[in-house]
Amino acid sequence: MKPIRILLCEDDAERRQHLQILLNGYDSFEVVGTAGCGETAVSQAIEHTPEVILMDVEMPGISGIEATRRIKEMLPEARIVMYTVYEDDDKLFSALSAGAKGYLLKKTPPHRLAEAIHEVLAGGGPLSPGIAARLIASFHDTCSKLKYRLSDRESEVLSHLVNGLPIKNIAREIFLTPEGVKNVLRRIYNKLQVNCGKEAVAKAVREHLV
Repeated sequence: MKPIRILLCEDDAERRQHLQILLNGYDSFEVVGTAGCGETAVSQAIEHTPEVILMDVEMPGISGIEATRRIKEMLPEARIVMYTVYEDDDKLFSALSAGAKGYLLKKTPPHRLAEAIHEVLAGGGPLSPGIAARLIASFHDTCSKLKYRLSDRESEVLSHLVNGLPIKNIAREIFLTPEGVKNVLRRIYNKLQVNCGKEAVAKAVREHLV
């Protein structure tokens, strides 16, 4: 059986070399190219058409997320797994939106990294445990918001309410009159099936609506 062809994109030269040695130590893997910046990652992907790409999020030049987007535009079948220290939601969702098939943290043990490469090649979406928990939480939050069908303006007002802003301050923040804010609040209370601001805040916090 031919080894899985891997492109390794990592800006830290020492870590890149370590990973290359590690992966080439498996009979089932072959690192066919390496890249230390986003532009090189794109050119190496086009040149080698690897089966799996390990992509760092932050690299010199264009980011790993932008490199992922460009690679997917030219090679739609590319299987890209982000390999990063970043756990924040913005980078996670940006990477997945760009076309990444997985998201692993650099503290991932070597054996799990090897498993993830096989997993993504088989059509899976490998995620570090903490990242999977974030996605599940985000899904639940989205479901809660859809359940009550809050508009963007209503969500904005509810968020300010949760943060303790009085109506006059909310009005100033969102460029509405105090009466306009009260109208929005009445719609919020109706949708959440509560009677006052305190109940709305309690429900919003409990169900992660903001």
